[in-house]
Amino acid sequence: MDSVPEAIEKFIIDKILIIIIIVLAFLAWQFNLHDEIIKGILPVLGTIFIGRWAFRMWMHYIQMDFISGITWVILEIVPPREVLRSPKAMELFITNALYQFSNKGGREEFWQGAVWFWFSLEIVSLDGQVHFYIRAPSRVKELIETQMYAQYPQAQVKLVEDYTLGVPEFSEKSGWKGWGCEFKLAKPSAFPIKTYVDFGLDKDPKEEYKVDPISPIVELFGSLQKGEQMWLQIVVTPSKTKFKKPGTWFGHHDWAEETHSEIKKLLLPYTNVRDNGSIEIRAPDFLVNVTKGMSTKTNKLGFDTGIRAMYVAKRESWNISNRRNIRMIFRQFANPDSNMLERHNNTQGDAYGGIFMVSDEVLETLTNRMLTEYRERSFFHDSMRQQLFSKNKLPWPMSPYFFPAYFHSQTFVLNTEELATLWHFPGQILKVPTLERIESKEASPPTNLPM
Repeated sequence: MDSVPEAIEKFIIDKILIIIIIVLAFLAWQFNLHDEIIKGILPVLGTIFIGRWAFRMWMHYIQMDFISGITWVILEIVPPREVLRSPKAMELFITNALYQFSNKGGREEFWQGAVWFWFSLEIVSLDGQVHFYIRAPSRVKELIETQMYAQYPQAQVKLVEDYTLGVPEFSEKSGWKGWGCEFKLAKPSAFPIKTYVDFGLDKDPKEEYKVDPISPIVELFGSLQKGEQMWLQIVVTPSKTKFKKPGTWFGHHDWAEETHSEIKKLLLPYTNVRDNGSIEIRAPDFLVNVTKGMSTKTNKLGFDTGIRAMYVAKRESWNISNRRNIRMIFRQFANPDSNMLERHNNTQGDAYGGIFMVSDEVLETLTNRMLTEYRERSFFHDSMRQQLFSKNKLPWPMSPYFFPAYFHSQTFVLNTEELATLWHFPGQILKVPTLERIESKEASPPTNLPM
């Protein structure tokens, strides 16, 4: 434990700004300097406030301008007839194709508005036909193709239209109904979810012994009837999440260091500092697996991640049971000792958390907004409208009644192992007839063909 002087020093560092304000207020009161301080400080504070606001507006404008110039493509990945590789292959694909991290110069970032690319890994059911899609900027299309073929040589990558355009809106006029939600981690990102390693798939067991956690998702999606659709998107970008470093004014650290801090915090009650300076940690058995999993998570690249799912159907085909089913699709990845995915921002009557149900018109507004956000694959770089009228800035009762506020999406960090667990091709043990596969193997032509 910290000694008394160390504890006092830590308190002063953490609260230094408040201490300075209290000292200045005391001096102003003691020496009657109210007018002089106000005349000296207010112009400075006003300049700082206006300058900060102008800088944020400028960055938002140039980033939106840069994003508007990106051409997006939808790539369908048709898995091979025989998927013999573990999800480790998909993990390598995600690492090599989607981790588009680069240090941008001042001109790129502050004048051109350049942002890191983001990608959407999607599993979709259209009338019961299951598809795997990747939405990506067109300039990295070739890289995605080559890296996918590197891990799955018998797969097929083809350019397709955006399936969301088949649903114009949710209304009586369009004949479509919809329900959607987003997912977040129940605990901080430092705590991992259950991955394919926990299911033993890294050991490459025989096909009949595999327990693949993605099978329930594909089975559910494949069970839909004509007129029904289910959409799932996992939107990712290389992690640039920063956390405030305790004991500093402007210091920040990344998600890996935050994980180490969470581990120390978890073990603090079981840590003893001896007189000779050595540290003894006696963690109970129930924390061993948790801390090991947290430490292991930082060994792989991390992505800022947002997850959104929707159930869409013609009004005559609407099945309310499927609305309930889609919000439970991640139960098999839950680890009660560590972390799990739970839904939030759902488009239903209690969406705003108020004691009164919102009207049908507001529900229709929420559902159409989620359709737009799903179609734009938005989790990063929200519009100014979404930032100003966010639910976290307009709390209940204002959010649903005075203005239907926008949901505030939450992102979190998943590493490549966790992402490959959530999005990979199922093995042969899964016999879903509506999952399209490449039936024949492709081979290169012989090199000695006559010219």
